[in-house]
Amino acid sequence: MVAQNRASSGTDNKSSFSSDLINIESSADQVFRFTGTLQNNTSADQIYELSAKLPEGWRTVFKAKGKQITSIKVDSGKRETINLEFYPSHQANPKKYEIPVTAESEEESLNLDLEAVVSGAYALEITTPSGRLSDKITEGEKKDIQLVVKNTASLKLTDIDLSSKTPPKWSVVFSPSEIESLSPGETKQVTATVTVPDKTIAGDYMATFTAKNASTKDQAVFRVSVVTSLTSGLLGTVIIIIAIVVVYILIRKYGRR
Repeated sequence: MVAQNRASSGTDNKSSFSSDLINIESSADQVFRFTGTLQNNTSADQIYELSAKLPEGWRTVFKAKGKQITSIKVDSGKRETINLEFYPSHQANPKKYEIPVTAESEEESLNLDLEAVVSGAYALEITTPSGRLSDKITEGEKKDIQLVVKNTASLKLTDIDLSSKTPPKWSVVFSPSEIESLSPGETKQVTATVTVPDKTIAGDYMATFTAKNASTKDQAVFRVSVVTSLTSGLLGTVIIIIAIVVVYILIRKYGRR
């Protein structure tokens, strides 16, 4: 984050609205935070209404003494510290944005001109080549799931880690396990090898795959349908047949008594 300068409105012996920093540079996914000082040099207490002219899609929050405000009372000859937070639009293009801020009372209007320089944005996406987020796996076996990690923003991403959250005793191995860098618009193919334990009950399970670095992250929730193996299915069938035969024999033997 880069910051510059000091600016104020008003001259000596007049009220002023000032900030030590008037220019901050950061990415579009960060909050631009300025600290302003509102000095009331009039002979009476003033209530100042605070407003900012923002770029489309942006929003602002004014704070004083730890509280969110839209106006503030400043006693005659006193000053108050105003924290100004500007939240950029997710679609903000890399450039300098001018943000005029006004503190207006019944007697005066004080202006503070700030600048937010958007250097770009960090964002990524993890999905599958087809976009389909479901598959079948046989219990006791492993399966390779193909994933795609894409840099969807305007700044380069580095040191992207891959991780997973699965049902107990499942395991996932990623290849590669880390992506060193992704330029804007670039994609990387990743293989997630999922292993399902023996005797897992047939049904639908959820596995979450995550790609993240220090600046951003994304998740893909994958539905895994576990089916029983042929051996387990035959064994279950044999057990059922044996149970039926045993019941039949017992009925034949004791049913007439």
